[in-house]
Amino acid sequence: MMATPSTGLLGVGILLLLLLTGLPVGIALGLVGLVGMTMILGFEPSLIKSGVVVIESLTRYELGTLPLFLLMAHLCFSSNASRDLFDAAAKWIGHRPGGLAQAAVAGCAGFGAINGSSLATAATIGLVAVPQMRRHGYDDSLATGVVAAGGTLGQMIPPSGTLIVFGIIAEQSIGTLFSAAIIPGLTQMLLYFFVISILVRWRPHIAPRTAPAGKAEKIAALLKVIDILVLILVVTGGIVVGWFTPSEAASMGAVGALLICIWRQRFSWKMLSQALEETLRTSGLIYTVIIGTLIFSVFISITGLAEAAGTLISSAGGGQITTVLLMALFLLLLGSVLDGLALMLLATPILLPVITSLGLSPIWFGIFLVRATEIGFIHPPMGMNLYVIQGVAGDVTIGQVFRGVIPFLAADFLHLLLLVLFPALALALPEWLS
Repeated sequence: MMATPSTGLLGVGILLLLLLTGLPVGIALGLVGLVGMTMILGFEPSLIKSGVVVIESLTRYELGTLPLFLLMAHLCFSSNASRDLFDAAAKWIGHRPGGLAQAAVAGCAGFGAINGSSLATAATIGLVAVPQMRRHGYDDSLATGVVAAGGTLGQMIPPSGTLIVFGIIAEQSIGTLFSAAIIPGLTQMLLYFFVISILVRWRPHIAPRTAPAGKAEKIAALLKVIDILVLILVVTGGIVVGWFTPSEAASMGAVGALLICIWRQRFSWKMLSQALEETLRTSGLIYTVIIGTLIFSVFISITGLAEAAGTLISSAGGGQITTVLLMALFLLLLGSVLDGLALMLLATPILLPVITSLGLSPIWFGIFLVRATEIGFIHPPMGMNLYVIQGVAGDVTIGQVFRGVIPFLAADFLHLLLLVLFPALALALPEWLS
């Protein structure tokens, strides 16, 4: 009697309320899913079904990629990779108009390739880039806004933890998702470069030029990051061209990062212990979220909410583009009040069946979904990257950070629209490689 779309919609509403109260995402998803299934199926069948979901989730081979990539990120962080990546970019392009801001974006892209977290990328590069830009006379709004926006590259540039989680939940190839994310990640970075160029041409005083580095300084800075760049190229490139699986690549990445720490004389047993501790803590949190999401997905499936949503959208008479634009509006509205990962996990079981019914690619949808949730990291009022950067900068007001991120937010909206109008941005490279 209770297996109706209305019950599913009620569950979604309760979930949103629980998330707004600050309850951890995984706990909220699992709790709503389990209680909802109990109301429909009874306690014992729901408990059995949830137990099956937990066992199947924890024994999936693909799930092993997550802690290994996290360990790789923590080890690279311990080897000062973030500072070296920004310094190298600053030496090569810092003397150009807005060069230090572009270097911050490049540093975010580089660190995002080994970190996979928007918040961690923004915070880490922000600690290095924001003080240096302010020291050279950059406007506070530009210095903070560009790093807040650049941090979102951590979610898109492979290997991305968010894409791994989506691939597990949606049962899609993680390697294909990684290859599909490369062009959108690069075009996002180039759009940020373009925005910086426009801003400094319009108002040159917000980004004074710095003295160009000498050839020897440039080469020295590049040599300091060559080990990190080779690691990124081997890990990501190997997955994309099919030399090894994501799990094998993650293993190689973790070992490679450990060797880099030893090579750079940054290794210590205390450092390794801290990296392992952080990896286990983060992995446990993400595993809880994945399990909660899968339990919630079963509840949504039983209620028929996803099918009802598809029917409602189809009856509206819109085509594929209209439907996807409505989804984008829905995601952007929720993204202003929900954490990006929570939004992705909430939306996937509801929207993915609609996407497949429209004949659209789940791989493209994964990139689209991650791109839309990225915007939530810099979209007021939630915009967690904005508060992270404000905390890093110290004496910069949150209003200044908001003003600084607006041009980059406009570029994000444009980029999302291009992804909707031209799905080949995400699908061309995987198709060519296959």
